[in-house]
Amino acid sequence: MSRRTPIRITLDPAAAERPAEVDLDFPREWIEFLDPDDEKHLVRADLTWLLSRWTCVFGSACHGIVAGRAQDGCCSHGAFFTDADDENRVKAAAQRLTPENWQHYRRGFKNYTEVDTIDGAKPARRTAIQSTDGPCVFLNDADFAGGGGCALHAQALRDGKHPLEYKPDVCWQLPVRREQDWIKRPDGSKVLQSTLAEFDRRGWGPGGHDLDWWCTSSPEAHVGSDPMYISYAPELIALIGQPAYGKLAELCDARLKAGVVAVHPATAAAEGPKKRGGREPAAPPKS
Repeated sequence: MSRRTPIRITLDPAAAERPAEVDLDFPREWIEFLDPDDEKHLVRADLTWLLSRWTCVFGSACHGIVAGRAQDGCCSHGAFFTDADDENRVKAAAQRLTPENWQHYRRGFKNYTEVDTIDGAKPARRTAIQSTDGPCVFLNDADFAGGGGCALHAQALRDGKHPLEYKPDVCWQLPVRREQDWIKRPDGSKVLQSTLAEFDRRGWGPGGHDLDWWCTSSPEAHVGSDPMYISYAPELIALIGQPAYGKLAELCDARLKAGVVAVHPATAAAEGPKKRGGREPAAPPKS
């Protein structure tokens, strides 16, 4: 993800009663490999995160990120666009929405987006919010007749598409953090390094510590039936490409069969006394 903004909210006393979270720092396993289709593309991946059992619990166990607004999930703020392609994808998807399936329907890109600032200085466009304190204009209420949750997400499913084809980058990439940098090796050669990691509280900047709850560190969200590299395969493929994902899945399979050394503590807490080492993984989805 190329751009984020700190969350600007006031710490609520209820934050002291957040659901249990694991510490932000703990042992992690990393893997590094070259993209089979591009010798100039180096992938670094946090195996502890990708082998975890995290899954999105929006609409069920999710507590949201602002106290008292669990129904918002992580949609309490507008989503900043990463580039023109991101804007154009959302614009095309929004044109497919109607007042019947978008509760806060607005016609025209400039009417459902706003210009804000990154880090309080750099102007950038994001999805609009419904009122001065949110949530995102695309979020339908749970009891809305046309269906609750993200209107863009629901439209993608109706159209037989994956939601990443309709939603802003920041929305479908979370909670994976991708950073890309050209790095110079000791011999003078350069490679594009893509790092895949967990997007924890610190990913939001200083304001991230004030979020009422953030799912990646809570055992309540580590209840997926498959490890994350399988359940999140479409997103990972979009981030690093099919050939690189194929190699990543191969390495993840091997690590599971050998026994994971640095298990994500939230997954371990969710699973209790069960042993994860040696568990046979499900077959990765085919593209």
